Amino acid sequence: MDPRLSINQATIKYADLATALRVTAEAGVQGIGLWREPVNEVGLATAASMLADSGLRFTTHCRGGFFTVPEGPARRASIDDNRIAIEETATLAAAGAPGSTAILVLVAGGLPEGSRDLVGARERVRDAIGELVPDAAAASVTLAIEPLHPMYASDRCVVSTLGQALDIAADFDPAVVGATVDTFHIWWDPDVLSSIERAGREGRIATYQVCDWKTPLAADALLSRHYPGDGVIDFASLTAAVEATGYDRDIEVEIFNQDVWDTDPRTVVDRTAAGFAASVSPHLRARVAG
Repeated sequence: MDPRLSINQATIKYADLATALRVTAEAGVQGIGLWREPVNEVGLATAASMLADSGLRFTTHCRGGFFTVPEGPARRASIDDNRIAIEETATLAAAGAPGSTAILVLVAGGLPEGSRDLVGARERVRDAIGELVPDAAAASVTLAIEPLHPMYASDRCVVSTLGQALDIAADFDPAVVGATVDTFHIWWDPDVLSSIERAGREGRIATYQVCDWKTPLAADALLSRHYPGDGVIDFASLTAAVEATGYDRDIEVEIFNQDVWDTDPRTVVDRTAAGFAASVSPHLRARVAG
């Protein structure tokens, strides 16, 4: 089992928190990324205690963001909810095993209804992050902007490339605002390798996430992620680029796929580990997470 593998809880979405922690630990995986909904189902204090008992490292909290609506009650509610997510992230990171990281993944949000103004939407993302930076800094939490594939720009994320994420992050301390490097979303970008180099040079790679791309896409394009090695993504070049920046921490596998979700979670964890070992591990320099 590669010691740097972390299971993002979305990969075993139908498992409750107790089951997710148990099957991950039983499989010999050392890290897990959690989602807010299962944590909130049991309550933050209980979730933190369960995480501590599991012996697993905490690698990310998913997710914050959704910042693109204009000023008004909905935007204020979103900002306030992100402040709560920052507190959750800090608490869970403190409860995880040594090497845990306090990283809150941010999905920017799509175009507001009736809008065609991508530039303005991205500016509202920058403004919202600026509001949250003092809270994140006080809690020692890193806000990790995640670019999503352009097919999600209208409804889910107006930040479509790693370069765009880095441009937004540039106004802020790298210890507080970084980027999520997710192979599914950025593999297609002709500037991806130079953007990864830039992210490393600027100290902004908060987390590295992997899964594969295979066509045809699912009817719901959101559910089109696959086990590493089952598609066309060149993990060798992307992983080598990330490693070259000095990134030596945990690497999450995050899969949204209905067939995967319908499979027994322990089987999914084992299958994920096998795909990771074959497709990602051979390209890693550092063998033990920081």
